[in-house]
Amino acid sequence: MGASGDSSSSSDSFFRVQWKEYKEFWSNRFSILDNYSKFIKSNEPLPSWSDSDIDAFIASDPVHGHTLKTAREAVKYGAVGSVIGAVSTAGLAWKYSRSLHGAALSFGAGAVFGWTFGHEIANHSLQLYRLDTMAAQVKFLDWWRSKTQERLT
Repeated sequence: MGASGDSSSSSDSFFRVQWKEYKEFWSNRFSILDNYSKFIKSNEPLPSWSDSDIDAFIASDPVHGHTLKTAREAVKYGAVGSVIGAVSTAGLAWKYSRSLHGAALSFGAGAVFGWTFGHEIANHSLQLYRLDTMAAQVKFLDWWRSKTQERLT
């Protein structure tokens, strides 16, 4: 590179360029923070909703409603996996160690692992990988915010 090189690229150090690329990489991976920030950082929290409100959204939005319904079904898989994982690992830990703290730690770890496996089973059996569940949830939260603001005004 000579004196006629690009001044903006030559002024940035190697580490600064790497840091920018690093930040861009992780900001793409954690886009969930951008999608939900308008609901999390809101001055007025959203009121709680019921199953009938979710059913009304599912009926009103044919695209995102089906996706939200499928995502809600996937939670059941995760819950069942969590119970099975927690009870089975805690039972095995208690059987072989007779240690209360070991069984309690196994119970917690088994619940987390079971939730993960249950969610993976749901991901494949319900084909969640084909759906944009985050967009459906954000769409529901937008719909719920507008519906509750209409009630208040």
